[in-house]
Amino acid sequence: MLEKLLFITLSLTDLRAERKTERGATATEYSLLVAFIAFIIIVGVTAFGNDLSAWFTALGNEVETWVAP
Repeated sequence: MLEKLLFITLSLTDLRAERKTERGATATEYSLLVAFIAFIIIVGVTAFGNDLSAWFTALGNEVETWVAP
């Protein structure tokens, strides 16, 4: 009886430890994903920032002519 109780206790402890390990791996994966997305945004803004600014300025000027009489 004691052996079965010990087996169940050790099995539950092993399962809890496995869940904690997976939780840490998931957090690491999410942090890498967030860092990658931030890197892509920074590269995109750096590469296309001036062009996008000019495009939005031209668009704003065009829309302004629609509204003003």
